[in-house]
Amino acid sequence: MHGAGDRADGRRVSPRDVVKVRSLFVSDVHLGTRGCQAERLIDFLRHHDAETVFLVGDIVDGWCLRSSWYWPTAHNAVVRELIELAQRGRRLVCIPGNHDEFLRDYAGAAFCGVEIAERAIHRGLDGRDYLVVHGDHFDLVVRHARWLALIGDVGYRAALACNVWLNWIRRRFGFGYWSFSSWAKLRVKNAVNHIGRFEEVLSSEAARSNVQGVICGHIHHAALHDDFGVRYINTGDWVESCTGVVERYDGQFEIVRWTEARAALNRADLAPLTQAAA
Repeated sequence: MHGAGDRADGRRVSPRDVVKVRSLFVSDVHLGTRGCQAERLIDFLRHHDAETVFLVGDIVDGWCLRSSWYWPTAHNAVVRELIELAQRGRRLVCIPGNHDEFLRDYAGAAFCGVEIAERAIHRGLDGRDYLVVHGDHFDLVVRHARWLALIGDVGYRAALACNVWLNWIRRRFGFGYWSFSSWAKLRVKNAVNHIGRFEEVLSSEAARSNVQGVICGHIHHAALHDDFGVRYINTGDWVESCTGVVERYDGQFEIVRWTEARAALNRADLAPLTQAAA
């Protein structure tokens, strides 16, 4: 088995770059789609050593795989990475979402050390109890107009295809990753209103569940705030924003925007060379 700083391909992550955290939360990876940022997710996982990893839904995109099979080597590597974490003694809890709803039939079971649960309660070091749930059950479009959700999914995949081409061009000119689909979503009034309503409904569910916070995914919009009377945390996604949430040992929760954090690590690695050249 690999150590905390080992990489499955034989290369190592520098021990000084591995951050020990109490808990790690990721969602909306969408393995099985061309928009999935699998390599970035693996890099993120290898740079964070967590006691518990929560997979907060839509890790595998069953909707897309049913219509068109796409499963490259990098997606297999994500699965291997997660299984190896469980084999190293880390606790992994998978909360299925709407795109991997087939896993809900196995709630209460465990596969390769990964626990499957409909929802979970996480006791944070900050003294709060958090409801951990994907969130699709509280999305009226998914619950009551599935056909509309499926049509929207097709349009969303088209926007993600634009991401691929735009970022290929950006790389040619030396620019970093940028999500066209995320940028466009936040400029559509209905989408912004939907995000706000979703956050309010999930916060109300947390209050009804007699907990002080909620950790969710589903809408691909990372957020952390107390606007509705409880702590609302959304993990974001690994298609557009490449974000995850960590719980540090001081009890603080933090959204990690990995493309930005990785760029900072790269700059730190190059700093000694720059100083030597100067």
